[in-house]
Amino acid sequence: MNDPEGETILNDLVLKGSFSSVKKVRSAKMLKFQINSTTKQSAETTIKKLCNDLRIYNPMVSKVTFTAKPL
Repeated sequence: MNDPEGETILNDLVLKGSFSSVKKVRSAKMLKFQINSTTKQSAETTIKKLCNDLRIYNPMVSKVTFTAKPL
């Protein structure tokens, strides 16, 4: 998948000259949800279902990770 934002950042680093060791930059987006749940497993299951049902991401081009933390 093309990543124009990452490519722009990489080109900027190359033009500046002092970061020539950097070979690739990827830009990413993150979604955070706050969910009331009794267990971590239940929260992760809810998020997975929500993302899949609403097609929030494209599994063909996106890597998705789920992490639940108590508040």
